[in-house]
Amino acid sequence: MELDRIEILLEKYFDAETTIAEENELKIYFSSSDVAQHLEHYRGMFGYFSAAKEQQFEQELPLKTTARKKVAWLSIAATIVILLGMFTFYNQNISQNQDLGTYDDPEKAFQETQKALNLLSKNVNVGVEGMQYVQEYQQSTELIFKN
Repeated sequence: MELDRIEILLEKYFDAETTIAEENELKIYFSSSDVAQHLEHYRGMFGYFSAAKEQQFEQELPLKTTARKKVAWLSIAATIVILLGMFTFYNQNISQNQDLGTYDDPEKAFQETQKALNLLSKNVNVGVEGMQYVQEYQQSTELIFKN
């Protein structure tokens, strides 16, 4: 009779339908020495649960972390590196002393300005042509998805 009850309790246990009292009954049964032969392989599982229940976490956890200090020092170091980089770049530009883009001849300056403006105009026109496709797409989506 007891074996039948244990088998029923095992089925309920694996279907997650047992109560705590029934689970305790299973733990007591499998911790005893008279376990049925065909149920012997469950002894290790229930024995593990009993042993794991007794374990305690004994390692101390640190209450304060040093992560904020590390982040602060990292921010300071990054700021110093950026400032040094900017200072070096600025000094290189001053030391070159080249007057780029200045012309003594006004006619030559006018021709170079015209070249630069033509190049800018061509690039802007390419962008405007691309925007026409976007506008056409917008109009067609408005026709399709009228609110």
